Formats: sequence, C-alpha cells, structure tokens
Amino acid sequence: QVQLEESGGGLAQAGGSLRLSCAASGRTFSSYAMGWFRQAPGKEREFVAGINWSGTRTYYTDSVKGRFTISRDNAENTVYLQMHSVKPEDTAVYYCAAEEDRYSVYLVGQLIDYWGQGTQVTVSS
Repeated sequence: QVQLEESGGGLAQAGGSLRLSCAASGRTFSSYAMGWFRQAPGKEREFVAGINWSGTRTYYTDSVKGRFTISRDNAENTVYLQMHSVKPEDTAVYYCAAEEDRYSVYLVGQLIDYWGQGTQVTVSS
C-alpha cells in the first residue's frame, strides 16, 4: 500500500509559477513510476507528466511541454511538479499518481495503482 499526499497548490497569476509536491509513504517509493494528472471542472481527468522510477526519463502532455517539469527525489520519497508560465487553462485539481510499472513514463489513468487526494491550482488572468 502507498499513501500519496500532495501539497503546494494555490492561486497564481497568469505567467507565474507554482511548485507541487507529492510525498509518498508505505512501500518502496522507487518501485513506482510517478505522475501528475489534473481535472478541470466539467472535464475528464487528464495526464500531465510522468517520470520513471529512476528519474532518468520523463514525458509530458503537449500543452505543458516547456513550461512544467516533473522530478523526483527517491531519498525523500517525493515527486515534484514545477509549473512555470502558468495559464488560466491550467486551473484544475492536480493529482499525484503511482504506477507499479516502474519503467513507465506515459501513465494511463486506468492503470494507476495509487492516487493522491488532489490539490487545487487556480490561475487568474
């Protein structure tokens, strides 16, 4: 069992930055690929970014490429999402996710093994 807890969400102005953190507890953190998903009001949850178990490979949805960076610290059992140049369309609840296929970077919602509770990100124009 893995417990995931996100933090760092909040309000930002367009063009600003936010850093999300996800602390994991339970089974060995480095056994999992990690990712971030988001869900905007009235929309389905979508994949944002993924990182493999070692942090050597990452993958991003097109809309955040060049603006967001996913990283992980296996010693601290934490995965991060650094968000720069945020836009109003980035407004959503952001969820941390863990998948047992440790080599994965493009995480699929149906295959996620553990989810965090979510943290709200709101970007004002």
